[in-house]
Amino acid sequence: MLDYRCLNELTMKKILVIDDEAIVRSSCERTLEPEGYDIKSVSSGKEGIELLEKESFSLVLLDLKMPDMDGVEVLNKVKATWPETKVVMITGYSTVDTAVQALRLGAFNFVEKPFTPDMLISAVKEVFEESDDNSKQITK
Repeated sequence: MLDYRCLNELTMKKILVIDDEAIVRSSCERTLEPEGYDIKSVSSGKEGIELLEKESFSLVLLDLKMPDMDGVEVLNKVKATWPETKVVMITGYSTVDTAVQALRLGAFNFVEKPFTPDMLISAVKEVFEESDDNSKQITK
């Protein structure tokens, strides 16, 4: 018999990384896969949207500055189409204005490049801990 709770926990840990820098994508994979997360990564906003149309993800790690579609454009699309999907913005062009803009548009959090593995793990765990807290409140 299939345990749907286990299946739900597996799908809850799916993360999509959208970043045009290969080093950032591989760093996210190397850091998060050993922590038990299922990571998929793509190099453009367009590819990210296409993958989101085929698969569901609990979290998107999204670069702010990309050549084809900037992160704000992708963030708007994700929040409009998949509102339950959390988004953490990643950028090397961090200013208070960009952070505030991303958060106002629905980003869960903001991580500056270069980030350490611990910073990334902490930001991701924060997303899933809040999701766990919300689901516990709903089931009570």
